[in-house]
Amino acid sequence: MELNSIRALEQATNLGRGELFRLGTALLFIVAIMLIVSARLESVANSYLLVVAAMIGGYMALNIGANDVANNVGPAVGSKALTLTGAILIAAVFEAGGAIIAGGDVVSTIKKGIIDPALIPDGTVFIWVMMAALLAAAIWLNIATLVGAPVSTTHSIVGGVLGAGIAAAGWEIANWGTVGKIVASWVMSPVLGGVIAASFLYLIKRTIIYQSDKITAAKKMVPILVGIMTWAFSVYLIMKGLKKLWKFDILTAGAIGFGIAVLVFILVKPLVARAANKLENNRVSVNALFTVPLIFAAALLSFAHGANDVANAVGPLAAINDAILHGGVASKAEIPLWVMLVGAVGIVLGLALYGPKLIRTVGSEITELDKMRAFCVAMAAAITVIIASQLGLPVSSTHIAVGGIFGVGFLREYLEANYKRTLAEIREHHATDAPEVVDAFLIAFDETDVRTKGLMLAELKKKRGPNLIKADRKELKNIYREELVKRSVLLKIAAAWVITVPLAGVLAALLFFTIRGMLLQG
Repeated sequence: MELNSIRALEQATNLGRGELFRLGTALLFIVAIMLIVSARLESVANSYLLVVAAMIGGYMALNIGANDVANNVGPAVGSKALTLTGAILIAAVFEAGGAIIAGGDVVSTIKKGIIDPALIPDGTVFIWVMMAALLAAAIWLNIATLVGAPVSTTHSIVGGVLGAGIAAAGWEIANWGTVGKIVASWVMSPVLGGVIAASFLYLIKRTIIYQSDKITAAKKMVPILVGIMTWAFSVYLIMKGLKKLWKFDILTAGAIGFGIAVLVFILVKPLVARAANKLENNRVSVNALFTVPLIFAAALLSFAHGANDVANAVGPLAAINDAILHGGVASKAEIPLWVMLVGAVGIVLGLALYGPKLIRTVGSEITELDKMRAFCVAMAAAITVIIASQLGLPVSSTHIAVGGIFGVGFLREYLEANYKRTLAEIREHHATDAPEVVDAFLIAFDETDVRTKGLMLAELKKKRGPNLIKADRKELKNIYREELVKRSVLLKIAAAWVITVPLAGVLAALLFFTIRGMLLQG
């Protein structure tokens, strides 16, 4: 008994040490920001405001790394294409690379035009608004990470800017049309992601998994799927991830992407054939062919995320920097290298220290992911952003990725239940036949391709047998319904998404009044 108590105490101590190490490292990062920025701005008026803002920006970056990056690598970890350590290393390198190389030298300080900066003529008040917005978004992301809910950092900062802006200048400052689009994206982002991911998974099942000769089917389809993935990610990176370096319209980006996709298809086809020839003719073996494409997808998603979402951490910070150094309120601001480094390093540190919790949530707690399903989620993430960009829809990469995971999970539920009902109806149809005859038919049915299955079922319907009445079919449907998506996780994430903007807004308004009161009294 005493031995068990000692072990339990040691385990609790180890957990406490790990938590203290993470907290200590995060605090050291924020203190380092304070010291470095203070040393650079000794002669600048109101430099203390920029120092505080830089510390808040670092805190925000830590939380982006802890929460948002999980969407890029979580599916690869959940499918075991990458280990947790490998995923963190890949994401760290590509997130930082995307932020520094292609993160942009100018960002919109009023995210997505949700408020009119002209209604905040006082530069000091504008600084308070940005500080409150940044801190509110960071606090909400921190809370969401603690409860294991992947939320949109873009929506968090939008809510923060909206709430602080209204607190500073009244309701008329808000662009409610833009806010309405953002609210609509709560539904559109996950639905688009889910439909596209489920469509690709169904395509893979029909063309590979449901074929009797899966190896031959894989040799044909996997290079095509890799080519589609290459096109999608090429266009995604050209239009989003590399927009600082080059600017192309959708047609030019699509043409360049097509050329790259054709080249990759030519290179990949013999490699896939060589790998497939060594595999057994079953689903598990074919699944391994998606490992390398999935690793590349995780890396490219991380690069694009670093290039785009670093602005969520450093956009308001860049605005504060510009307002302090040059005075006045700017709708756009230059991003100094030190500001970009705060965002990049903060995201990487946040991922390494606190990312594993959300990576596990995204990768394995929503539904079981294998490499094919994770590949479909990655495809959905890239293609949905391309479609939404052309339609002018403000979608969230977090909502798309998580929606894609839900999409493949619900498709699995439907297909599994449908297949089990079909087998049950076959047995019911031949209830009077010898068991070995029925079993032989079911084995043949299970091993054949999808086209032959259809022919076998059509032939069965021609024969006489007991017809299932509607009540029996409904009972069968209920019996074979199996939940492959965890409803509790679904409800938790949906609730977190719905309250992100209003909660961040209310928190930002409270923080704005607090900051204003403290500084006015000071």
